[in-house]
Amino acid sequence: MAIKHGVYVYEDDTAFANPLIREDAIVCIGRAPLYLKENGEDLFNKPILCNSAQEAMDILGYSDDWDKWTLCQMMWVTANLFPVGPVVYIPVRHEGIAIYTSGATTIESGATSARITDKYAFLSGFKVKQGTGGTAVNFVLNEDYTVEYDADGYATVTINTASTKYNASLDTVVEYTTDVATTTDAAVIGTYNSSTGVATGAELIPFIYPRLSVVPSLICAPGFSKSATVGAALYAKAANINGVFKAMAVLDIESTTTRTYTAVRTAKETADFVSPFCYPVWPAVKVKGKDKVMALSTIATALMAYTDARNNGIPSRSPSNKIIGRGGAGVVATCLEDGTEIVLTQDQATTINGYGVNTAINLNGWRLFGSYTGAYPAYTDVKDIWCPTRRMFNWQGNNFIQLYFEKVDDPLNIVLIESIIDSENIRCAAFAPDHWAGARMSYLASDNPTEQLLAGKIVFRQYIAPYPPAQEIDNILSYDVSLLTASLETVSA
Repeated sequence: MAIKHGVYVYEDDTAFANPLIREDAIVCIGRAPLYLKENGEDLFNKPILCNSAQEAMDILGYSDDWDKWTLCQMMWVTANLFPVGPVVYIPVRHEGIAIYTSGATTIESGATSARITDKYAFLSGFKVKQGTGGTAVNFVLNEDYTVEYDADGYATVTINTASTKYNASLDTVVEYTTDVATTTDAAVIGTYNSSTGVATGAELIPFIYPRLSVVPSLICAPGFSKSATVGAALYAKAANINGVFKAMAVLDIESTTTRTYTAVRTAKETADFVSPFCYPVWPAVKVKGKDKVMALSTIATALMAYTDARNNGIPSRSPSNKIIGRGGAGVVATCLEDGTEIVLTQDQATTINGYGVNTAINLNGWRLFGSYTGAYPAYTDVKDIWCPTRRMFNWQGNNFIQLYFEKVDDPLNIVLIESIIDSENIRCAAFAPDHWAGARMSYLASDNPTEQLLAGKIVFRQYIAPYPPAQEIDNILSYDVSLLTASLETVSA
């Protein structure tokens, strides 16, 4: 037996940071490696609420193949760059073709393992047995056999030779089903069947609050939102969730054919990403030692949520000019989808901002750069062109709905009116001057005619003034000759 004599130090893997938990949620739609998890097939088109990246990895699986398994981008970012939660993941599957493919292999007598030649075989889709017909003996996962996956998605099935069911003289038949591992834009957009009440893809967003009791505030679909149809579906949902709530959709301008900063304007207009409820970004980025390409929308979404969480959950601060990479950690380059690196100057990035598109630049560290919504420059309303002001209006509206829903169906009397006005004026005053310049609520008789009151409807007016971001800070430098002469007058002869 080997002995040790002395003092030794051992290193453990770095634990994930505890996430900052917000009251509202990110919604991330895309593909997850569900084949890695038991009963993973049952998680397609289910909104999965995860308070941490580790929880998401445990439930949905994780792979570094971010291009194929797009939800893993958000898992990695919220584990390594911006630890924030919750995130509602919606894993989707291909629509229009067979969901699964089937296969089988044989482990010959005397052998104990076989590598499945098809990728992405579902863990709980394996049927392992010896014998045929009525004499067949079915093996149980993790008792009579185990399954291990490599980084490329191939599984190896290993028989537990100590199992009482194992007979070394018989062949072992392994049947399995595999994930087709592809997804269409239509699957991300989703459908709603009014006859069955079954929803898929983005059509699940309205069901997040009634199912999970969290309000979506940010929506993204990395790898898919670059599609004009997907982007339109996401910002349409963001503008009207359950008929009451509002969110912001973070969308990618495609960077396959859009290869220069001057082409971004046409790409945005072609995609029609011009809603106040969308935050378009371009191009993609490289992270993790320049070996992986990630959608910038993933970074921007997580950064917004993280910035909110550090600001008491209030979205009054722009994500622009916040660090997304420094010293080789996080973002290390901007690039096209094919990995071709591109370098943007501050002037070029500002030109992109002028199109109502946001980007990233390296200025003493990599930073997200831009505060405009997609509505700029076509819109001029301050509440619609700036990301933080639009999100503050979303936040205030969403909060008002949740705070006062319990008063619905109370007697419509002066007590109700004054309680809402007083409560709101007190609550909103607490956010000034840090988060907005001020807010006030009033009740006007002209908004509430008798016939309307008799119909049970009451109208208030609320005025809020979130701050726009200080996008331009100018300093006019001049030469003051008097300072020079005054200084020299002190010199003795």
